Amino acid sequence: MENVSDELKRLNDEVEKIKTRNRRVEKDKAWEISKTRTVFIAVSTYILIYIFMRLIGDNHPFLNAFVASVGYLLSTFTYDALKKWWLARKNPQ
Repeated sequence: MENVSDELKRLNDEVEKIKTRNRRVEKDKAWEISKTRTVFIAVSTYILIYIFMRLIGDNHPFLNAFVASVGYLLSTFTYDALKKWWLARKNPQ
């Protein structure tokens, strides 16, 4: 009887560990797809590229930094549509 009780406790502990891990993974995923993260990366990209363009003497650092940031945003915002299209093509039902 004790073995069954110990085994149930062990299994319960494992389930709780899995639930804790899943909550952490869900939070990480929410951050990965958040608009806040996307905007932060785009703004950071713009600033860093602008600084780099100024350092190398580019004639249009505002415009060139803007192009790179918009490219990042377009790739990020179209990723979900591209993924759905690819999955539908890969696994037709």
